[in-house]
Amino acid sequence: MLLLGIETSCDDTATAVVRDGRDVLASVSTAQDAFHAKYGGIVPEIASRRHTALLSAAIEDAAARAQTPLSAIDAIAVTRGPGLIGSLVVGVASAKALAFALKKPLYGVNHLHGHIFAAFLERPERPRYPMLALLVSGGHSQLVRVLSPVSMEILGRTRDDAAGEAYDKTARLLGLPYPGGPEIDTLAQRGDPNAHKFPRHRPDPGSLDLSFSGLKTSVRYFLEAEAGKKAKREDVAASFQAAVVDVLMARVESAFAQREYACAVLSGGVAANSALQHAFRSWASREHVDAFIPPPKYCTDNAAMIAAAAYYQGDVVRADPLTLDADPNLAFEIPTAA
Repeated sequence: MLLLGIETSCDDTATAVVRDGRDVLASVSTAQDAFHAKYGGIVPEIASRRHTALLSAAIEDAAARAQTPLSAIDAIAVTRGPGLIGSLVVGVASAKALAFALKKPLYGVNHLHGHIFAAFLERPERPRYPMLALLVSGGHSQLVRVLSPVSMEILGRTRDDAAGEAYDKTARLLGLPYPGGPEIDTLAQRGDPNAHKFPRHRPDPGSLDLSFSGLKTSVRYFLEAEAGKKAKREDVAASFQAAVVDVLMARVESAFAQREYACAVLSGGVAANSALQHAFRSWASREHVDAFIPPPKYCTDNAAMIAAAAYYQGDVVRADPLTLDADPNLAFEIPTAA
């Protein structure tokens, strides 16, 4: 089964052609970092305008790279939410028009589910259920118990800043360019993660929820103090990153202590972070847990993961090309099949 995936939930214009939810025949993605960098963050209207300008060409490019005419595509999968409403509308409208014109089935996918199914891409073996998924990105950080493609339960989520958001805000405090996550990761590799002791906050005893706002504030107060003004930026970056990784891994360990899982998945944009990947793999090796991390290009927003999610979730996410709507606040819960 060949699926054309379309992803425009934020600022990446992405398309892909994926076979059987695993084999990526083509993946196209155009980042907009250069357009947003001078503002220190994503400007929604600029993002939607760039999607409008680029999406048609990106669809044609993916089909050409896959050497598959659009008429040979079996179905179309598109991100319907959550995300920026203007960006989502561009992708959903294009997918609806294409599905209607080509008389192809249409699937409306939850962006966060897509990140989980990124772990299935380009692998000879598939993650087994039940799995624990640690999903960490710029807008979301959560632990998910995945019983099947259409049965998922959020065990813990951020109560304030997501991990990726904390990275971007801390990078700004350190005077690093946008996007800040990769910049901190690179800088931290030259620093001492034990140079400064930043807090590892747990909202409630035994809770699997996350909180990074206090950590970001601690870094700000430290940098404003006399000691912080003399500190090396690489040491601050490494110490901040160590705190984030410790918090995330503590929740993973707690989740595994509470229930049994067949494997663990790390996904989302922050999953590309080198320190987090190392900690996740080291923990999995010690505990004899099968660990799955998508290749870096499938950690960040991409359309291949949207096609994969549609393949595995099937009729539960099938949509009417005439009525499918973008939903910027789309709930994580799996919709009930009609």
